[in-house]
Amino acid sequence: MVLSAEECLARCHHPLVRDLAWLLLASDLIVMPCPGRPSLGELGLGDDDRLAAWLKTLEMAPERLEAFLAPALTGRMGLYHERLWQFLLDTAPNTRLLAHNLRIHQGKRTLGELDLLYCRRDDPRPVHLEVAIKFYLGLPQGPGGPDSQARWIGPGGADSLAVKREHLHRHQLRLTASPEARETLAPWWSPPSSVQEGSVFEQEGAMPSMTVRLAIPGVLFHPWHAPLPPPCEAATDYRRGQWVTAGDWPRLRDGLHPGTLGARLNKPHWLAPPRREALLSLRDLDAQLVQHLYVSDAPVQLALWQEEKGWQRLFVVADDWPRKIPLPPYQRPRPCYHVHVP
Repeated sequence: MVLSAEECLARCHHPLVRDLAWLLLASDLIVMPCPGRPSLGELGLGDDDRLAAWLKTLEMAPERLEAFLAPALTGRMGLYHERLWQFLLDTAPNTRLLAHNLRIHQGKRTLGELDLLYCRRDDPRPVHLEVAIKFYLGLPQGPGGPDSQARWIGPGGADSLAVKREHLHRHQLRLTASPEARETLAPWWSPPSSVQEGSVFEQEGAMPSMTVRLAIPGVLFHPWHAPLPPPCEAATDYRRGQWVTAGDWPRLRDGLHPGTLGARLNKPHWLAPPRREALLSLRDLDAQLVQHLYVSDAPVQLALWQEEKGWQRLFVVADDWPRKIPLPPYQRPRPCYHVHVP
């Protein structure tokens, strides 16, 4: 039985190790018709003792992790997330990172970029893994029906779950099937010098079809003031939060237990919440939030801790949010299912 996310994070103190632990145990937001992320077992971290020992080693000597993630600490959230996956696949006991951000060209034109190429140490066949981390806020009223993915938009209003899903499905996850990608990937399918008779290379040829996988963790924030069902294709165990306008924040705050603690989450540390000893009192957190809202209308993500209820994620947005909503992507009609993961 694998450690729960709460138990695992309780053992980690270093913020970068905590983010890595969160990523290992985070569920995906949606389930698409392609294989999901590599499991803990595939990574070689499938039991409590191995997972705990691997994280403890990083806690005791975090220098390599710190150096590897340093270039991504002031950049885009997506870049930080990609670097975490690169480190994970390259250092986990049973995987080996082959390449990352591999550009596919058609002459002078760039067709796209493969996020990650890796293999298991007991299987030489390369695997293409696309990764995306997303934090979407749901709109009670908006494009499509109540379960439309177009109703789930980023805090800045620049993208939506529908747009991201369609781009992944129509482009990123199909890129390896192109002739240009197969030519670029050919070196990783070349048989090693020690290939034995009857090996996978001899059986399947120099360039069989490649396994393509997707990891898309994050949080879906439901509106505090109105009910909204999960979006189409949502995983049953996706991470949930709430969003509230600045005008409604006092009502939400006054309904919290007086002993509630919390912290403002700053990019790129939107993954694991801080350790409890680093949290502020509700009064101090409220004063910090009021100060922010006085000078800025940018959405703020909070992590709240209540002894009886555990962690709660919350976005506080301006009263006139959202000021823009991304258009739904054009697509042919397709069936949309609510996916239940056993």
